Amino acid sequence: MTATPPERIFHIATADDWRRALGTGTYTTSTVGVSLEEEGFIHASRRDQVQGVFDRYYRGLGEDLVLLTIDTSRLESEVRVEPVGDDAYPHVYGPIQSRAVVEVVPLSRTGATETVTSLWIKEMARRMGLALLVMLVIAVVVLLAQRLA
Repeated sequence: MTATPPERIFHIATADDWRRALGTGTYTTSTVGVSLEEEGFIHASRRDQVQGVFDRYYRGLGEDLVLLTIDTSRLESEVRVEPVGDDAYPHVYGPIQSRAVVEVVPLSRTGATETVTSLWIKEMARRMGLALLVMLVIAVVVLLAQRLA
């Protein structure tokens, strides 16, 4: 079963792997811990397959993840849609040029895409929690110092 690849395909990448690709101009990780050279192709998916791929292979990984949206018309490498179990997935037979990636979106720990607003809120909550912890420690130190004086 070989079908025409969709115009857009998706790949979950670690943020570190994507940063390296930006430096070299090509992305060559097939899947977590496996290179294109080892696997022979880069695993990709249709948009409706992304959550299932995340749940099977990336949930609990503990690394920052991003979802790459790849414009297949910008790729120099061949894309084949091939059967995997009861479905078919796009496979990229060669490196993915960074210019073929048209969108990079952070993924949450559940696999949902993150927006700039949600990232900002999470960072502000983290900073506020840290500030409250520091204030609590200072208050305890001051109270102890008053009791000892």
